[in-house]
Amino acid sequence: MFSFKAFAFCNGSGPYPLSYRQFSEQRPARRLFLALTLPALILLYPLSPAQAAGSAVIELFTSQGCSSCPPADRLLGELSQRPEIIAISLPVDYWDYIGWKDTLASPHFSARQRAYAASHGEHQVYTPQAIVNGVTEAVGSDRNELEQAIAASKTAQNEMAPTVLLNDLDGSLKIDIHGGDGSPANVMIMRVAHKTMVKIGRGENAGNAVTYTNVVRAIRMLGEWNGQAQSFTVPEIKGDGEGYIVLLQKGSPDLPGRILAAAKSPGL
Repeated sequence: MFSFKAFAFCNGSGPYPLSYRQFSEQRPARRLFLALTLPALILLYPLSPAQAAGSAVIELFTSQGCSSCPPADRLLGELSQRPEIIAISLPVDYWDYIGWKDTLASPHFSARQRAYAASHGEHQVYTPQAIVNGVTEAVGSDRNELEQAIAASKTAQNEMAPTVLLNDLDGSLKIDIHGGDGSPANVMIMRVAHKTMVKIGRGENAGNAVTYTNVVRAIRMLGEWNGQAQSFTVPEIKGDGEGYIVLLQKGSPDLPGRILAAAKSPGL
């Protein structure tokens, strides 16, 4: 959303110009835009992602009002085609004030991003930001950074990590969790739209048509995994071109931790 000449830094009272040089100085910590304020509303956000062995979960925080975001949206679409990657788009709403209201955004996604910032000891958030497996942050449009984060997640993978299986049972979804080291974690299911194209009418991306991959449309907390073999069954309600992603994640809604395992519907 931001040119390389000037970025908008938001501190809650209004935008202030941030030069590319200043941004570069802050870059090691990836600090950009919007002072962190943890809203009381994380509601259903028991952020509990589950990640199957060998996979990497990439959560991309993006915005239709961000001119730096379309390259990240395209890259996420490319990465989603790799079988070991679970790609998720979470459009945020905090850029709506600059001329275009994001048609896919939710304040809950902004809250999740701020919760990650708090968990990682950061005080600001930005777009496009990618979080890999709940622990590693990268600029969402930087292929090299993302590849390094994916590789690091595989290196750090625990051989005792649990496995999550997602099965369609004629109108119901069954989630089975096996293995692991007995550590408890939260279980969450996301309904996602696999491909969503949006024509942006105003703002920094005015006139552009952007395709978003695996955009979250609904989230439900299923409960806590107790560290033993466990199953959950939920009704399946989805539209054409939609599917599900299940996450098993350590931590809490306001301080999410590592994603232990995950599963996705075929085709996502």
